Amino acid sequence: MPQAQTANPVLNLFPLIFIFVIFYFLLIRPQKTKDKEHQKMLTNLNKNDEVVTSSGIHGTIVNVKDKTLILRVDDNVKLEIEKNCVAYIKKNEQQKIN
Repeated sequence: MPQAQTANPVLNLFPLIFIFVIFYFLLIRPQKTKDKEHQKMLTNLNKNDEVVTSSGIHGTIVNVKDKTLILRVDDNVKLEIEKNCVAYIKKNEQQKIN
């Protein structure tokens, strides 16, 4: 009676390894680069930058501290927020033209 051939266990792991490699290049790596760019943007925040927070608040930076910053939202309204809540820096009209 002929014996059935058993598959090599390494070949059984190949599809899982292949799926992990695909996930790495499609999901993990782009997210890491996006996080690095956001962190770089947060370290370069300066006074008088116009920013938008992740909750949609538009304001101008009045003071930058270690972990927080103070935004001027209106004439007499100032908010202290965490730095990591800044979504992006608004570009001025002059910067868009240049």
